[in-house]
Amino acid sequence: MSILSRTLPLLPGIAFLAGCGSKAQKEITKNNLQQPNVIYIFADDLGIGDLSCYGADRVSTPNIDRLAGQGLQFTNAYATSATSTPSRFGLLTGMYPWRQTNTGIAPGNSELIIDTACVTMADMMKEAGYATGVIGKWHLGLGPKGGTDFNKKISPNTQDIGFDYEFIIPATVDRVPCVFVENGRVVNLDPNDPIRVDYNQKVGNWPTGEENPELVTLKPSQGHNNTIINGIPRIGWMTGGQTALWKDEEIADVITQKAKNFIGTHKNEPFFLYMGTQDVHVPRIPHPRFAGKSGLGTRGDVILQLDWTIGEIMQTLDSLQLADNTIFIFTSDNGPVIDDGYQDRARELLNGHTPMGIYRGGKYSVYEAGTRVPFIVRWPAGIKPSKQQALFSQIDVYASLASLLNQPLKAGAAPDSQDHLNTLLGKEDTSRDYIIQQNLNNTLAIIQGQWKYIEPSDKSALEPWTKTELGNNKKAQLYDLSIDPSEKRNLAGENQGVVKNLAATLQAIKAK
Repeated sequence: MSILSRTLPLLPGIAFLAGCGSKAQKEITKNNLQQPNVIYIFADDLGIGDLSCYGADRVSTPNIDRLAGQGLQFTNAYATSATSTPSRFGLLTGMYPWRQTNTGIAPGNSELIIDTACVTMADMMKEAGYATGVIGKWHLGLGPKGGTDFNKKISPNTQDIGFDYEFIIPATVDRVPCVFVENGRVVNLDPNDPIRVDYNQKVGNWPTGEENPELVTLKPSQGHNNTIINGIPRIGWMTGGQTALWKDEEIADVITQKAKNFIGTHKNEPFFLYMGTQDVHVPRIPHPRFAGKSGLGTRGDVILQLDWTIGEIMQTLDSLQLADNTIFIFTSDNGPVIDDGYQDRARELLNGHTPMGIYRGGKYSVYEAGTRVPFIVRWPAGIKPSKQQALFSQIDVYASLASLLNQPLKAGAAPDSQDHLNTLLGKEDTSRDYIIQQNLNNTLAIIQGQWKYIEPSDKSALEPWTKTELGNNKKAQLYDLSIDPSEKRNLAGENQGVVKNLAATLQAIKAK
């Protein structure tokens, strides 16, 4: 990561919009719109086939459907990676995560993997005069190299990379520690019961799924057999912090209320809220309000819970009369997975539901279902409702918002992010020149025009836990997405010229 200056010019009031060059900026200036609030919500492991506005007919998501109906619904939008940590890293830094070596799926006691010298999207928003907050799933590490000490003020934390306020789940809900962290401190921690976390060996004497299966209320299907918290065996070992442990069925309520509080606190100033839901990641433990309501098992139930969360945020904006001038972006960090470690009968209870839609692969995969995700942008004051078919990557949100706010990027900041503001806001349907996709093993693919090229890889063809096709193959793969979006026919052998050109383009991007 480049060492970048953290001092950017602060732009006063709304005069920052004068002289902007894009269609979106000119329209804002013409209509004398105020500096828009920005909410970016990452769902977790949500598929493009999981929402009724994207064609799902076995589950109903009325709030998300309303968001889409009032905004811009993308059909060709992509996350930067098929797993959580790198996808989030790419969004917030504007840099492809495969350029940095430590952006794989982070353990719960990982150090902060975003260099504090990096000018993040939160930094950029803060320098533009925004109050900034991060709430919910984080999964980008906390603390210094060597691991996180959860028993004192954690430093560095998200406040060292641009966020004024944090209330976060350190990693994922299936990883220890199962606690919330607020502004660098574990919430409700008793100092006489210190937390110990280890991902290499057992610590303390708390029961584990492997040693005490009789204490487990949600059985693992693979892995997930370490320390038991709330009857659920997790990844990693933990002891201590008993009073700080979350209750799984209450997580959605807790983080949604924190988000609503943040919006209310900053209703009289521009704010940027980055929120990560735990839904629909495993373990899927819906609140009793949603348990059994979907008819699709707990995976379907937490989709309903996710839809409720979005509805609560929308209602809060409406009640505070903030909806019209708030850019509300809703998407997923990567594609869907069905059985991801627990015996929750998600596959048996699909009942015809297709989380992947028509696409191949899923979470972890370089095939389309790994990174082609739902992506919705609503801004009543600045966007006309419509469908957006242009190619768009989450890596470009950073530069596009910077363009909207007339914030010049410092040298070295957001090196892979491009300004596609007019596409983001529906003023144009111009596609990105190319899309880069990344799987669990860092195998890359490039989409350009009708073609998708997957570089050769000698890694495993299947993810060992979920049996998902990763897209790894010792031979190059080439698909014509215009006629074969499901990637059924490899055309590399009969299109060697296309393969050669796309391989060279990908190599040039990697070498940049």
